[in-house]
Amino acid sequence: MHSKHTYKSGCSFSFSVNFASRSIYSLMKYNFDEAPCRENTNCLKWDKRKEVFGRADVIPMWIADMDFSTPPFIIDALRQRLNHGILGYSYRPDSYFTALINWISELHGWNVRQEWIEFSPGVVPALNLCTIAYTSPGDEIIIQPPVYPPFYGAVTDHGRRLVFNPLLETEKGYSIDFDGLRKVITPKTKMLILSNPHNPVGRVWTQDELSELAEICHGKAIVILSDEIHSDLLLPGVKHVPLASVSEKAAAVTVTCMAPSKTFNLAGLSTSSIIISDPGLMEKYRKTLTGLHMHLGNIFGNIASEAAYTHGREWLEQLMLYVEGNVDLVMDFCRNRLPSIKPVRPEATYMIWLDCRAMGMNGQELNRFFVESAGVGLNEGSRFGPGGEGFMRMNLACPRDTVLRALEQTETAIKKEG
Repeated sequence: MHSKHTYKSGCSFSFSVNFASRSIYSLMKYNFDEAPCRENTNCLKWDKRKEVFGRADVIPMWIADMDFSTPPFIIDALRQRLNHGILGYSYRPDSYFTALINWISELHGWNVRQEWIEFSPGVVPALNLCTIAYTSPGDEIIIQPPVYPPFYGAVTDHGRRLVFNPLLETEKGYSIDFDGLRKVITPKTKMLILSNPHNPVGRVWTQDELSELAEICHGKAIVILSDEIHSDLLLPGVKHVPLASVSEKAAAVTVTCMAPSKTFNLAGLSTSSIIISDPGLMEKYRKTLTGLHMHLGNIFGNIASEAAYTHGREWLEQLMLYVEGNVDLVMDFCRNRLPSIKPVRPEATYMIWLDCRAMGMNGQELNRFFVESAGVGLNEGSRFGPGGEGFMRMNLACPRDTVLRALEQTETAIKKEG
């Protein structure tokens, strides 16, 4: 069923969005136009604005969490557990694994076994754990910039050598440079960290792309650490392919990182799932995890994850319809009123990669413009490494009027600068 939603601002600008889903936008069960105030809650995104941007009044659209409320069925599950009154040592029950396995099967068509699943207190810790588990000091690890900044530290903080295989920027969008990848691999290359879907450019890699990557890495005995934390956050009509599902060769070299934290706004509960079907890779990961006494997790992360994966399908569908509307707003607004900014339309995530190179500013100047002139706090592109200069990353997981206000303030600032 199709529905059209038109949003009009006070500046006589409108955009139209076509929604195709089981849910009709106007009849959504969840209201994403409203969001609770996050100020004075020790919120990194809002309460650290002065430290991050130098002023406390910017519209914060940077770090990747949502301004939307965590779904009520998760809050209810946490409340019910609190009523028990004891918060002692706990473990993950079979029902936790069943919920995750069913979620991955239904959304991504990948049949995961319980013995393949291990814990991590977040995907970023998993990046570091895997560096320790699968490589030694002096080994080479490949990343594909521009990419999520913690990838860099996961390599260099442990004495490993960082190797770049930059994405190719083409008229059709970003792609993996397979010829470049083959050239940078050496006998010291032991691991590649993949962002799948890619943060910040929003690409969802195809089965063919993933198959070629797996063939290359399997042939050279290179472990692929596949960060799939954004895999649930798909724009309508897009399909995610877990890397480990594409072939036996892929499964033999892949460590997959998934989590409910981005999908359901649970980052503060520090709970992720690491999926490894190869027994040898699992043994090395588990030895490192337990050796650091990080394997037990926490009660609330377990409870929230199980509730999310059991009851979250409808909420997620409605969330991504709403995010799609925010994406359409940015695309249309920039095309009609901010031609010097060219957004890269994402296939997944609630982040959008803004090409600001036509503004003629370097990264520092761009950041200063958005903060001081537009009053908008974004992530500056050079932090994502080679290929990020001249770009900014914007978080669209917020009410639509917040996105519109940020765009209008940017438009006003450009006119004043011009």
